[in-house]
Amino acid sequence: MANVVVVGSQWGDEGKGKIVDWLSERADVVVRFQGGHNAGHTLVVDGKVYKLSLLPSGIVREGKLSVIGNGVVFDPHAFVAEAEKLRAQGVSVTPDRLKIAENTALILSLHRELDGFREDAASNSGTKIGTTRRGIGPAYEDKVGRRAIRVMDLADLDTLPQKVDRLLTHHNALRRGLGHAEVKHAAIMQELTSVADAILPYMDRVWKILDDKRRAGERILFEGAQGTLLDIDHGTYPFVTSSNTVAGQAAPGSGMGPDAIGYVLGITKAYTTRVGEGPFPTEQNNEIGEFLGTKGREFGVVTGRKRRCGWFDAVLVRQAVAVNGISGIALTKLDVLDGLDEIKVCTGYRLDGQEIDYLPASQGAQARVEPIYETLEGWQGTTAGARSWNDLPAQAVKYVRHIEELIGAPVALLSTSPERDDTILVTDPFQD
Repeated sequence: MANVVVVGSQWGDEGKGKIVDWLSERADVVVRFQGGHNAGHTLVVDGKVYKLSLLPSGIVREGKLSVIGNGVVFDPHAFVAEAEKLRAQGVSVTPDRLKIAENTALILSLHRELDGFREDAASNSGTKIGTTRRGIGPAYEDKVGRRAIRVMDLADLDTLPQKVDRLLTHHNALRRGLGHAEVKHAAIMQELTSVADAILPYMDRVWKILDDKRRAGERILFEGAQGTLLDIDHGTYPFVTSSNTVAGQAAPGSGMGPDAIGYVLGITKAYTTRVGEGPFPTEQNNEIGEFLGTKGREFGVVTGRKRRCGWFDAVLVRQAVAVNGISGIALTKLDVLDGLDEIKVCTGYRLDGQEIDYLPASQGAQARVEPIYETLEGWQGTTAGARSWNDLPAQAVKYVRHIEELIGAPVALLSTSPERDDTILVTDPFQD
């Protein structure tokens, strides 16, 4: 039985939330395996809108187990706020429906502050990354530096003070260097102990739970955040997030072996967007970009930041197919292209006079690449709300088929609106 990993194949914001929600009907367990509360998902269920940033999308479905894996960095106060908001919307967020890995690293206030200090300093020098200032990067740094406070530490008040001291030795040195006041030990202890009772009931040995579920034949859906081009190794470095966002991270980020992954579904928008700084070869700073942004409602779920918009970049998605081992894609927001007379697709790049078919790793080269476009005929009919291929205009079908050829992966699902049921299924990723 195939377990499914869902990853973004561009710079994130491809519509993963709806697809994961749609797939979770077929799954028994939904797992978040990386990232933090810096990436948001919007779910529209029977006209009701849910906005998630930390909790797995499966939480809105009854009868499903949701899991936050050890690959996530976890802000306990953000969790409490998000859980309360969902409860107010009628969603049950309880320890029997949600498990948090005991070895998950925590995001604290000092991480958020450091994130902001650095971005402010970088803004003055023109080198800012464009983070959400939510402490994600600094929390991952502490995890790799082996000084993180983890969920399990909230249950061990005998050793927690020593761990806080070790953390502050590092952070207060940084803060002094940046010209900011030190953090008091008592303040961090209060921050941790004040939230412990709300978090600890959810703590569990996630690796064991997932292993048991898998052996019992239950279907597991792994949910990634951000997108492939924001991967710390394979993205547009340094304008990336601080974790591995690719499909391979689903295994170590949840405590399972690599053979647990059966099908990789790459979520792919019918055009391209990104938030924050960094290269964007097909960006359209013109009326086309405004059209896509306005019609596609391209604003960040978490930050509200306006997304940069441009034509579909087949070079980037083809590369994402390779590094993730994508089995098929879920193509989203095709309806945003309705009404355009012509549509452009990037099929290659020109770099220093030479044609290339990949995104170079060098920051300087990424900034210099120029897109090579192919122009396709648009369509005047509507794709919004379509639930079968027969509902699509002929040119829209041609566009989808051409994308499949360019990226080397088939369309498994086609999403035609934010509504859960406006989805055309071609291949069920959970098919035995």
